[in-house]
Amino acid sequence: MNIIVFGASGGTGEHVVQQTLEEGHSVTAFVRNPEKLTISYEQLKIIKGDALKFDDAAKAIEGHDVVISCLGAHGLGKTTELSQMTSNIIEGMKQHNVNRILYMASAGIYKEIPGITGWLAQKILKNVLEDHRRAVDQLAQSDFEWTAARPMGLTKKELTAHYRTKAEGIPEGGRNISRADVAHFFTRELQNRQFIRQSVGLAY
Repeated sequence: MNIIVFGASGGTGEHVVQQTLEEGHSVTAFVRNPEKLTISYEQLKIIKGDALKFDDAAKAIEGHDVVISCLGAHGLGKTTELSQMTSNIIEGMKQHNVNRILYMASAGIYKEIPGITGWLAQKILKNVLEDHRRAVDQLAQSDFEWTAARPMGLTKKELTAHYRTKAEGIPEGGRNISRADVAHFFTRELQNRQFIRQSVGLAY
């Protein structure tokens, strides 16, 4: 497959790029700052751009089979960055007849994390979670084959390839998951297509 990864230089995005390349896919890394990307690979193409600019996003999408978005927000304040970037990606996909997108959101966008810890996390991350929710709602309203991942607390631990998924809510008792395993979920979902048009909770 020919895959474009938005947010490719981020903590999860780099794992997605690395793992999809290792699976033999051709990958385009869409980044604001190419120097932040530490991966070098024969089948890796790098595009410098800003997903907040429609022309940048749309032009980059042309010629790809799948979009993977690992874009994140800057800070914890009120924001519409995520939903604006997602809107640009959606319009770019329509323009270039791309039908498959995998989107990294976060647990908490449906206020689904239980207990005091969940309440506190959802309060602190309220603005970002609300914008992720807007982005996922945009995907749900589209005709695309979309899959949204809602990982619990992200860690820098190594890939295990052993984690739980739940299409509604989050895996019971789950607290965290490594960025490498979120990338593994995306790589696996590219092949298995198990969660088409679903939002999936991820945790150990």
